[in-house]
Amino acid sequence: MHLLRFGLLFCLLVHPSVWAQQTATTSAQGVVLLQQALGALAGTTSLADVTLTGTARRIAGSDDETGTAVLKALSTGDARMDFSFPSGQRSEARTNSNNVPAGTWTGPDGKAHPQSQHNLMTDSSWFFPALTVGRLVSSQNSSVLLVGPETRNGLSVVHLTVSQRFPDMPDDIASLLQHLSQVDVFLDSPTQLPVALAFNQHPDNDAGLDIPAEVRFSDYRAVNGVQVPFRIQKYLNNSLILDIQIQTATLSSSLTASAFAIQ
Repeated sequence: MHLLRFGLLFCLLVHPSVWAQQTATTSAQGVVLLQQALGALAGTTSLADVTLTGTARRIAGSDDETGTAVLKALSTGDARMDFSFPSGQRSEARTNSNNVPAGTWTGPDGKAHPQSQHNLMTDSSWFFPALTVGRLVSSQNSSVLLVGPETRNGLSVVHLTVSQRFPDMPDDIASLLQHLSQVDVFLDSPTQLPVALAFNQHPDNDAGLDIPAEVRFSDYRAVNGVQVPFRIQKYLNNSLILDIQIQTATLSSSLTASAFAIQ
């Protein structure tokens, strides 16, 4: 935590624009809507873990390739994504030991690279809304704001903004952390299921530069009482970079933390 605090303080010194205090007001109606979304996703089912398998299309510049995907997550916040493409294996892993996040990514060369701390502030299992919304609901430090009804990607949605508060941090660092943790949740008006999550990613050496990311969910199907999106699309800076079609979803299969070990 001391290293995290030092790194974020450095980012504040480099980018004083993020010093502005974030609003920490919570909307009671927003909290209720988030709880209702969790109910629509999982009902009374208690989720311990999830494993999703399927196909994935990766688009990066002139690269456009299709391969396989295995996505795993624990309710504790550990998550792992493994992809096999013609160009090679790619993976990302996140752990949350003692509530201190850590992460790595690996490319076709097989070398593990650490993810910057400021890119670990949003939820790790962004590919599985039931776990993400569940953690947002259960967090005692969540600030939930109701933005209101709107249209997004041609759908009628209700827009919520959720961020984390850091009452034990100095105001300047707490403000930055709250901004880095912010996620916008878009709930389908008829079903209350999340159809999109939006958040920011950042260059490894620049927490002050926001790069918009959006994850879109569709083709929800019931699996053991839980609503699972069988199509997941990730956009970065408004461009599609990942299109995943789920084939199988396995819930609460007794995955252990060893499956998410950071190398």
